[in-house]
Amino acid sequence: MEIPELLAPAGSPEALDAAVAAGADAVYLGLKTFNARLRGANFAYSQYEAALAALHRRGRRLYAALNTVWTEREADKVYALLAYFASTGCDGVILQDFGSLRFCAEHFPRLAVHASTQMNVASSDGCNLLSKHGVSRVVLSRELSLEEIRAIRARTTVELEVFVHGALCVSASGLCLFSSYLGGKSANRGMCTQACRRLYTPEGGEARYYFSPMDLQLLEKTPDLVTAGVHSLKIEGRMKGADYTGNAVAAYRMVLDALSGLDANCPPEEDGRYRDALEKAKSRLRSDFAREKTLFHFEGDAPERYLNAGTDGGTGIRLGRIVRTRGAGEKFKAYIAGAPCVPRAGDSIRLHRADDSRRATWKIHALDADGEAAFWLDIPDGFSEGDSVYLTQTKEASLRAPPLLPADLSAFRRTPGRVHAPSEAAVFRRALSFPEGIYAAVSRIEDLYIAQAARPERLILHLDRKEAARLIRMGAEKEALPFKCGEMILSLDPFFNEGGREPLSKMLGELYALGYRAFIVNNLGHIPLCASLGDGLEYIAGPWLYTFNQSAAAFVAGTGSAALVTPLENARQNLERTFPLPPAVRARAGKAAAPNRTGCRARVFVTVFAYPPLFTIRSPLKQLYPFRAFEGSRGERFALSHEASHSVVTPESPFSICDKIPFLRAAGFKRFILDFSPHPLRKVFYKETMRAALEARLVKGGSRFNWKDGFYEEPRPASAAPRL
Repeated sequence: MEIPELLAPAGSPEALDAAVAAGADAVYLGLKTFNARLRGANFAYSQYEAALAALHRRGRRLYAALNTVWTEREADKVYALLAYFASTGCDGVILQDFGSLRFCAEHFPRLAVHASTQMNVASSDGCNLLSKHGVSRVVLSRELSLEEIRAIRARTTVELEVFVHGALCVSASGLCLFSSYLGGKSANRGMCTQACRRLYTPEGGEARYYFSPMDLQLLEKTPDLVTAGVHSLKIEGRMKGADYTGNAVAAYRMVLDALSGLDANCPPEEDGRYRDALEKAKSRLRSDFAREKTLFHFEGDAPERYLNAGTDGGTGIRLGRIVRTRGAGEKFKAYIAGAPCVPRAGDSIRLHRADDSRRATWKIHALDADGEAAFWLDIPDGFSEGDSVYLTQTKEASLRAPPLLPADLSAFRRTPGRVHAPSEAAVFRRALSFPEGIYAAVSRIEDLYIAQAARPERLILHLDRKEAARLIRMGAEKEALPFKCGEMILSLDPFFNEGGREPLSKMLGELYALGYRAFIVNNLGHIPLCASLGDGLEYIAGPWLYTFNQSAAAFVAGTGSAALVTPLENARQNLERTFPLPPAVRARAGKAAAPNRTGCRARVFVTVFAYPPLFTIRSPLKQLYPFRAFEGSRGERFALSHEASHSVVTPESPFSICDKIPFLRAAGFKRFILDFSPHPLRKVFYKETMRAALEARLVKGGSRFNWKDGFYEEPRPASAAPRL
């Protein structure tokens, strides 16, 4: 039995110490930039190099997380960082952005590349496509069943990494826009504010934590993952303390070591040594300072298996609610009774306001016990009776592992140099047959009849299984539709899992046979399926194949896409930097683009109206949460759409930049999308919105999303210059 790698998070030097002491084979960590946990402590360059040296001396491995998307003006920084990782002998980099992947494939081929779970790869087709571009390991999406993981393993040779423990996202991996929509702090930029764990109130209902998921724990499924051929078992938790890391690693190490000594013909559950190890490991995890546990999609897609609206989503051991307070300032204290354990001075706690308006982390300075389960402890101002308190780290646990890094780091002085990233122009090799103008996107066949009232240049239909089956049936029965096959573009669901591979392949073949030739691909796994259909087919890289920089655009162009839809999170300035005008055109036309001389801008579709999918949840929530509308604690209003196989959360107010169409046209962008999905189309509203787009008027009540300010970016160095 081949035992997989045990991969641990290292959010700080103390967590690194705990991971190695507990038996991790490898750790993953981030530096101060371009990683999905920017709010964590992370590592300085000297600490990273010292950690790399210490781990290599012990025969362990270090993977660097560069798992965020990046904007065009950050290209030089990313390129320099990748060159730095390659030169230091890093064992691998975890990447999300296609631009980073292209840099590695073209310029750092010896640097091992791991595709982040944020790439939303849940199929063998996606794995195999990435393998062709130099990826040696894929961190699979977390929304997969054991059977799907086995099926992927059977159809690909790339290494597979699977999350086995830690926090979950309610949204499918890489498909969350909620935090970004609420204030530009994008999950795709490592700045997630955990909007899923907030308090929400449905119409006529009770305020609860409807979208706060439990924590993943696949400890008892470890033997199945081993026999499935998974290469690496990954523990989440770079935002958590050393005690959590040490406990989690130690538990999985116990189970893996017990499995390594088993007879090949002996089922684990029949071996006494393994059963003892499993029970000890479970006991160890009871104090891992985490939430209620779930097997997630290993138990099916029923949402009640991983959602519990009655808990506030706090991590740690719940000590209870504050009964009363006394004092003020530095002497402000809270009384808690009935706690499962009594903390000590030096331990860390997390406090949650009952109305979810504030959360804070605090180190206890003084504690007065009042019996076995009650005590007074100091807390920060701003909390009161009814607020929740969690124990998140103990002082003793954080000091138990010997330090790996030397006290003197002066020997480690290297930093990434100042370099210019190479030019990465997107070269689209396929002809583009789509006309210029306004495109309308809908999600139901009934909406096609309404869209006749103001016909767009092309009609985009978002396909789920139900609508696809109806479309195929209507085509087979020669039932006329308001739009011919050549007037429609079919947009594929961004979540594409291995379980849906055969149905999707069959569906695409039937649609192609009916005459549909244009598709929008929103997942890497879609590309091989579409490319294999036959002649005359065009596919467009959708907004979920993130292209925030020239190199990412060059990557999707290289996969055969005829054009692309810019991401919904994008900002105007970055869009124009990503697709610069040819120098001669800029010199002649100034800010306005000369006709037919706009370079790649003619290949870019810009969404100017949409209800952005904030969460895309791989579960039908209708039975658990039958409501359709709900409100946030700050008065924001949202809609919950129930589909046959999944659910989507959107804002009640749309994103709209219809009034910016003339400026975009002048800049060389010629194709614009009004996306009315996932809501049923209303004729009056549709005609008004189409008219607003044609007349370049503002749609009342709309949001600009990130169009003006963009999402979080680090300050730009004065010497940095955009690529041309």
